This record gives sequence, structure tokens and C-alpha cells, in this order.
Amino acid sequence: MSEWIDVCAVGEVPEEGTLLVRVQGEPVCLYNVDGAVFATHDRCTHASASLADGFITEGRIECPIHSGLFDIRTGRALTAPCTIDLRVYPVRVVDARVQVQA
Repeated sequence: MSEWIDVCAVGEVPEEGTLLVRVQGEPVCLYNVDGAVFATHDRCTHASASLADGFITEGRIECPIHSGLFDIRTGRALTAPCTIDLRVYPVRVVDARVQVQA
């Protein structure tokens, strides 16, 4: 059975930015897009770069190494060289704390 893991205060995720956290030992990247928090696995499926070092544009995260794009909300790989989707995690905010479902 999955559980909700408290990872940070909602204010720690910068607007239109990223925050790297660990969820049960796995690197997870949090995103603040238009005031909503989303979570994906932190590693690019093409080059294993940390997406927390990437660039957010229009609800997409750009890998800092080869500029491949992923949809932050769905994890879908949008452009080459990325062809494998990211794992996404359910997120909720409770009492101004971000929780990620593991």
C-alpha cells in the first residue's frame, strides 16, 4: 500500500522553479507551475541528468544536458532525444506542507 511522504513546506518550491527531494531514497523533482506543485522522478530518461538543474518553460521541464523536454504534469517525453516518459508522483498539500505519494 502506498503512503504519503511529507517532503517540504510548500513555500520551499520556488515559483516556476524546481526543488530536489528524496522520497524513500529516490530522487524526486518538485515543480511549482502557476501555483500548483507537481512531482516527477528527478533523472532524465535519456541522459540521467538531474531535472532539478533544468529549465521550466510553459509547463515543461528541459533537460540541462541535451535540451529534451518533458511535460511536468504527465511526465510525457515531448522532444528528442527523450523518448521514454518520466515517472510522475501524486502530490497533495496539507497544512502548507507538500506530500508525495510513494
